Order: sequence, then C-alpha cells, then structure tokens
Amino acid sequence: MSHLDTPAVRTPHEVLTCYYQAMLDKSPDGLADLYAIDAVHEFPFTSPGFPACFEGREAVRAGYRAVWGASPAKVQEVRRIAAHETADPEVIIAEHVVVGTLPPKATTFTVPGLLILHVRNGLITRVRDYMDGSGVASARA
Repeated sequence: MSHLDTPAVRTPHEVLTCYYQAMLDKSPDGLADLYAIDAVHEFPFTSPGFPACFEGREAVRAGYRAVWGASPAKVQEVRRIAAHETADPEVIIAEHVVVGTLPPKATTFTVPGLLILHVRNGLITRVRDYMDGSGVASARA
C-alpha cells in the first residue's frame, strides 16, 4: 500500500494526481473514493444535459458512473498545464487539457479545463470543475 492509498496523508497535489488517474481509468469508484461523504462537485459551466452539481460522495459515484458509462470517449492523456497553490493550504487550482478519442473513427478531441480542489484530511470536500462546454459538445458531435 502506497502513501497515496491513505487519505489522511494525501496532500492536495497527491489528490490531484489520483483525480487525473481516475479520469484516465474512467473509474467512477476511483474518483468518488477521493471525496468526503458530504463533498460537493460543482460544474459552473455546464453543457446541455449535464447537472450543475453532484452533492455527496455517492452522487459523484453515481453521476460519473452514468456519464462515463454512457460515453464511448476514451481519455488518452490529461496534460497538466499548471497546478497553483493558494494562500489556503487545503486549496489547489489546476489547469489541464484532456486529450481523448471517440470511436468508431478514433476521432481525437481536446477539452481544456480548470479545477479548484478543496482537500481536507486527504479527501476532497469541494470541487469547482470548469470544463470547456463547447469543447465537450464538439467532441460529442
């Protein structure tokens, strides 16, 4: 068992690494297990048919199970642009670009995004997930 497996010792940077790995694995359980029971995951820039937020760990699990399960998209890479520490040691701001493919033609897409993660005791308590809604829509089209 590595230190990343123990929530109490995960730093916001380590949680971010695990978050990106869950995206690559398309693992709703891997993602949800990073969250506190009462965490909130907000989507300030939603795309049509996407919720404004998930409230609670199990809502994150169910929401991502439904979204990722319904999508044929495969994330190939999460390019880390930057991770910014803030005056609050429990908050990290991360810029990234998700690169993936869509079958059947393996069409490549890129979607830039920004995450604001609040991490307490090794678990996410709040996420503000700013993803490029037009990029998501273009990838679906």
